[in-house]
Amino acid sequence: MHLRADVTLHTVALFAHLASLVLGFGAVLAIDYYGALWLMGRKTLHEVLDFTAPLHVPVWAGLGGLLFSGAFLHPDLSSPLTCVKLGLVLVLSLNGVQASALHRRLAAVDGGPVGRRLMIRGAATASVSQAAWWGTVAIGFLNSRH
Repeated sequence: MHLRADVTLHTVALFAHLASLVLGFGAVLAIDYYGALWLMGRKTLHEVLDFTAPLHVPVWAGLGGLLFSGAFLHPDLSSPLTCVKLGLVLVLSLNGVQASALHRRLAAVDGGPVGRRLMIRGAATASVSQAAWWGTVAIGFLNSRH
């Protein structure tokens, strides 16, 4: 199955898709950057959590915008690459839900030491997020060339 949209709708959808990517992935990069600053001792956990808490809204808004606008960009649902991309979007969504829970768990530490289990969970969350976001970007680029 191959969805089609006229040229004007496709152009609008492409702009919305790119804007949503900037919004969502940009917020993810900011969150991960602040996490790295904490790991390097340049920010406290409290500072990182305060800064990143409001960024969950643009992450989810960007992801929602990508899903909606992507439906109008002629996705070839029979393409294995497109199927992989959709799988990565599912991974992003599930990882985002668990990242919100992780944020709450880290906030509950309340200035105390962060245990090894939470550190590993945080590293895994960031790694999965980065791999899935960059994977979807790469596949989107490859698909746009056809």
